[in-house]
Amino acid sequence: MDSATFERLRTIVYDSSGISLRETKEAMVSARIAKRMRALGIGTHAEYLHYLEHDANGDEITRFLDVISTNVTSFFRESQHFDFLRDILTARLRDSTSKIRLWSAAVSTGEEALSIAMVAHDVLGASPVDCRILATDISTRALINAQQGIYEAAQMENLPEQMRRRFFTPVRDSDAIRYRASDEIMRRIVYRRLNLSRPPFPMRGQLDVVFCRNVMIYFDTAVRERLVAEIYRLLQPGGYLFTGHAESLSSLKTDFACIRPTIYQKH
Repeated sequence: MDSATFERLRTIVYDSSGISLRETKEAMVSARIAKRMRALGIGTHAEYLHYLEHDANGDEITRFLDVISTNVTSFFRESQHFDFLRDILTARLRDSTSKIRLWSAAVSTGEEALSIAMVAHDVLGASPVDCRILATDISTRALINAQQGIYEAAQMENLPEQMRRRFFTPVRDSDAIRYRASDEIMRRIVYRRLNLSRPPFPMRGQLDVVFCRNVMIYFDTAVRERLVAEIYRLLQPGGYLFTGHAESLSSLKTDFACIRPTIYQKH
């Protein structure tokens, strides 16, 4: 891939998603768009760029972002966040809260949202609290997988055996066993495509907790500040933001108070 084509593709990625690709990612981009090029019968990177730039309805841009975006996740990743979430939900239940709203902002293939749902089910049980989880991602491919709620055995490795038995049903697929999430946790979750670099978002606000983890590392300071400001707006006073352990708000202009590393609160 020539440097001019790569630079233009980097610009399209940034303008479309807010993701800042480093100069060293040329080989990765080349490898990831190869499948799209084969599907379209396109032989060169320059031809693919031309096709992308003349994508009238935006379908190819969406597919391009699908293959470029990184979808790395697991059940109960950074487990201390879920311990803290359990405390938050327990306090809300004790305070006789009637409604709880949570957001998994970069849900990938769904493990984070399901982890949140399992904690919510454990804490709230049969209480009448209306608890809903919004799960968003820019990748349509990842969202399709998330909505299916079916996982390979390897994806279940971080999930405690007790929870696997309670919340998942084994299903045979060809010669392999896969696991399907139960309706009781899936029905708490609503999946939507959302571009985090394009606030304001259509939600009405008054969220209790936002998980926005391991996605801001791909954004520059300007995009991060806009995103954090929008999350602050959407949270109710006293609401919480969880970020990834490789992320910090310390260099950003924000009104969030850091109460623990990677856990922030709106006052």
